[in-house]
Amino acid sequence: MTAIAVTIAGSDSGGGAGIQADLKTFSALGVYGASVITALTAQNTRGVVAIHDVPAEFITAQIDAVFSDLKVAAVKIGMLSRPAAIEAVAAGLERWSQVNVVLDPVMVAASGDRLLAPAAIDVLKRILIPRALVLTPNLPEAAALLDAPLAETESEMRAQAEKLLALGPRTVLIKGGHASGPESVDLLVSPSATARLIAERIATTNTHGTGCTLSAAIAAGLAKGQRLAEAVSDAKAYVTEAIRAADELTISAGHGPVHHFHAWW
Repeated sequence: MTAIAVTIAGSDSGGGAGIQADLKTFSALGVYGASVITALTAQNTRGVVAIHDVPAEFITAQIDAVFSDLKVAAVKIGMLSRPAAIEAVAAGLERWSQVNVVLDPVMVAASGDRLLAPAAIDVLKRILIPRALVLTPNLPEAAALLDAPLAETESEMRAQAEKLLALGPRTVLIKGGHASGPESVDLLVSPSATARLIAERIATTNTHGTGCTLSAAIAAGLAKGQRLAEAVSDAKAYVTEAIRAADELTISAGHGPVHHFHAWW
């Protein structure tokens, strides 16, 4: 049986993040990818110019079309900018009994542009985060979800992850990419254990779409039948190498994408 994963996210017209990054990641990792587009963005490596939200009823139509036909083994969720979109996705997950859900709480683009309306944060916390197998916030997203200062130490990261667990996800992967130091440390926190995932911090400005790529890689692992810890570990390794190879691409003068096909090109 072919492993199938679905990304429910926004479209990045520049090709480095969102739906485009997710489908590249699925393909690079040997998984068939389908998509549900929640928003269209006019953006490039320099920033977001405009956002056009997909109506909630059309998000629902996409979900039902995909899940009624494809045997979906994992779902990655990214940009959901409005409460109605979040409600449509939560209802779809319930309707189609999806449990392997990787939720990346995309709130702000790498360029600094806000992608999630403030009114949507409470809805996200209340009806969608509790459906996640794993929630994957970076440090600014974790702080925003908790209305707390940015975590500066691993102990503070762990404490914030534990508070996020109280919102209902089964696990939290809090990512340390925005921290400093020679190593990039992520913490995979469950109610019973904490695992440290360590990688070399690579000096590059071409990191557009790293969060999308990591969460999509986790979903790809789950779709192939991996346990969560293995899927997260393999995803971290894949993203690290994609960042390492990012400077091999010559895309633009802004924050370029990671190299999703570093093992193939």
